[in-house]
Amino acid sequence: MRAYVPDYELQTPASLDQAVELLARAPGRWKPFAGGTDLMVLLEGGKLPHNSYINIWDLKELRGIEVSEANVSIGALTTYTDVQANEVLREEFPMLCQAARETGGLAIQNRGTLGGNIVNASPAADSPPALLAYDAELELVSTGGSRWLPYQGFHTGYKSMLIRPDELLTRIRLPRQLKERQHYYRKVGTRKAQAISKVCFAASARMNDDQIADIRIALGSVAPIPIRCINTEATLRNQRLSRRLIEEGKQQLAKEIAPIDDIRSTRDYRLQVSLNLLGDFLLQLERQGV
Repeated sequence: MRAYVPDYELQTPASLDQAVELLARAPGRWKPFAGGTDLMVLLEGGKLPHNSYINIWDLKELRGIEVSEANVSIGALTTYTDVQANEVLREEFPMLCQAARETGGLAIQNRGTLGGNIVNASPAADSPPALLAYDAELELVSTGGSRWLPYQGFHTGYKSMLIRPDELLTRIRLPRQLKERQHYYRKVGTRKAQAISKVCFAASARMNDDQIADIRIALGSVAPIPIRCINTEATLRNQRLSRRLIEEGKQQLAKEIAPIDDIRSTRDYRLQVSLNLLGDFLLQLERQGV
């Protein structure tokens, strides 16, 4: 079954101001349409849920990567290909670049956007765990102005977010990594490429000799939302690396995630893989002796 295209309405505003004005006039009616890598699949399958869309693909205000001394600001329409091509992102945010490389094939990477990956709100998306581990912030814009909020906490439930119907996600801001950190990103799927993840794991840490001075851990596909594992981080932070600490970290992680059985995998497999990945990351820190 395919969707009947004349059933849908698509408007193309000339500017960001026009786009948010359209959203404000009829909150909830209009949905943004960017790269369309997810929406076109639903359209082809006759399952596209809304009928009215705003084409934001050509809005120049939502493009570009800007680098300052403190932050990297990424336009919501930045594609996965754009992410991989940026030198600062490759050097300072390698997990985000790896997530971009492992998202779909080249056609998807050329069209899919970082902002779309966020607001599509799939718990199995590839970039959100990296963004959570990098303490990303989001800018939301409406006719009333703009507001920034931490990405941590933005997803409140399955497909539920802290974005109003009259707002657009416009930029993602990453604080630059001013001190040396170790980065660890793993996507576990049925295939090496073009597969939805069974588990997606992103973590970074800064060491002081054999003590974990700071740590960030985030996972996808193990809860209704991409999850930042705050309690596991607290268990490990300011502690000296040891086999006992690794086991304590695994025990806390098992309490913090909530994997399920579905068509792609099982709860037990996801749980065990998550614990294994945490253990591997911590052993990597120990071996490198940073």
